Amino acid sequence: MGAVYFMESKNFRHQGWFLPLRLATYVILAAVVVFWMGFPEFLRMEFIVYSIFSLGIAVTIALGKKIKLRAVTQMVVFLQFLFEIIIDSAVIYATGNVNSPFSALFLLTIISAALVYRLAGTLVIASLVSVAYTFIIWFGLRTIGNYEITLRALKTIFATQESVFYSIFIHILIFYLVAFISGYLAERLSSQNKELADTSLALKRARLETDDILRHLNSGLLTVDALGCIIYFNQAAEKILGYREEEVKGMHCEAVFSERMPLLAQCLMAGIRRQIEFPRKELDIINGERRQIPLGLSTSILTEEKNVLRGVIAIFSDLTEAKALENKVRAADRLAAVGELSASIAHEIRNPLAAISGSVEVLKNELQLSGENVRLMELIIKESHRLSKILSDFLSYARIGRPNYNKVELCHLINDVVEIIQHHDSFKANIKINLETEDAIVYVAGDEDLLKQLLMNLTINACEAFEGRDGMITFKIVAASNENTVKLLVCDNGPGIPHGIFDKIFQPFYSTKKQGTGLGLAIVHRICSSLRLNLGVDSQPGAGTIFIIEFQSFFRNKKVATDEMEAALTC
Repeated sequence: MGAVYFMESKNFRHQGWFLPLRLATYVILAAVVVFWMGFPEFLRMEFIVYSIFSLGIAVTIALGKKIKLRAVTQMVVFLQFLFEIIIDSAVIYATGNVNSPFSALFLLTIISAALVYRLAGTLVIASLVSVAYTFIIWFGLRTIGNYEITLRALKTIFATQESVFYSIFIHILIFYLVAFISGYLAERLSSQNKELADTSLALKRARLETDDILRHLNSGLLTVDALGCIIYFNQAAEKILGYREEEVKGMHCEAVFSERMPLLAQCLMAGIRRQIEFPRKELDIINGERRQIPLGLSTSILTEEKNVLRGVIAIFSDLTEAKALENKVRAADRLAAVGELSASIAHEIRNPLAAISGSVEVLKNELQLSGENVRLMELIIKESHRLSKILSDFLSYARIGRPNYNKVELCHLINDVVEIIQHHDSFKANIKINLETEDAIVYVAGDEDLLKQLLMNLTINACEAFEGRDGMITFKIVAASNENTVKLLVCDNGPGIPHGIFDKIFQPFYSTKKQGTGLGLAIVHRICSSLRLNLGVDSQPGAGTIFIIEFQSFFRNKKVATDEMEAALTC
């Protein structure tokens, strides 16, 4: 048989009717040959070979994809059909020839072939069956002693045996008609199966892609049906809400969320019971770590045809970071407003204050005061100086503008700051300042004047925190894991910062000191923001405070600090 008629092995593996039909045909032939005909001698060898081929096909289909011998499989099926035609012919010849009741066995062979070879191959099998049937009819009506198949003999049969001719003609017509119908139906079935398989594969891929997209959304996504039962729960929802999909899928949303997030359950049920949607809603929930977090929620109603409710879909996200960023923006706006206000106040008050302060100094020197008047004069001068200091701090805070970036040597800068602080009013003899560094030279990016003001404010703040007690201030330069950054730690062993005021220490005008203006750390924060430096603080009550500043490094020269630098920086 030509290659065009050979079946593909995968075709019959997926044909549900092929194996049952083959087994049924084999059982019928076995019953006729063994029981009806008594297993005649002339059919034994052919039937045994046919049985082997039938067993081979059954084993091949049973093993499925484990067998890769495609050509062998095709050959086994073809030989099984060939031997089946031979056995069918022998059975018909031995059981009445043209009047045999087993002519229908050929039809089972043709129909089975349609499941394998489709239309073209089935017509070929029908042609073989027609030739075989014609041959056995002629062979059964031959003249005794004449075994030659000649054109003259065939003409004699069709001329003298009119009923034989019509019988052969009708059988051949039926064979081809059955072949055409079964082959055509098999072709249509194969085409529909292929289209169905392609559609199923496309649908499966679409579902996988859609499910993959929804499952990996950064926003939480959950869906409830018309009864309020959870039917979808993606990974972000698990992370935000603190529930696992396998724990909540199929459960009622009110039973799941009532303990930690009842407002979420109410929003979902509002969509089911009253068909209320929430385009944007904020609510607070308790997550899996038992922390209260803000949640941004949006719900939509799912409907079928004729507006039949299917369920509610909810998309939500954790707003913690967004709220923190919003607070930072608001704080920056407040700082900008305070800066503008401070500049206006300084310009409006500083000049009259200077005149008042100067006039009071002159009066003090020229007037002869005694008793209570002396104390009042000293109070006026003292408060004038304090007011002048506040205005100076206002100006320092307001004048922080765009920095002038350059390469700043950090160790030298700290040395200058220490020398200035030693002459400041807040510095006392019982306070020691030192530097700890592995490098003699550390270059960082920044504005030298702003950095000096930043370190002075931190040092003054630490000195004032000691309140006359012995204290130690340490500057530590630490190389970060990233060679492009350097961390400066300003440490003190003062009383520390209470945890309750951590969020307020960088706010303008907030101070826990009697004589404080509340602008020292605010200036530090504003300078770090202007220079884009990372600023952190770590403090424990009674254990001191550490301010951490992260710089961009230009150059790091790893040398041990010289004795001269240590002596200059150690007080």
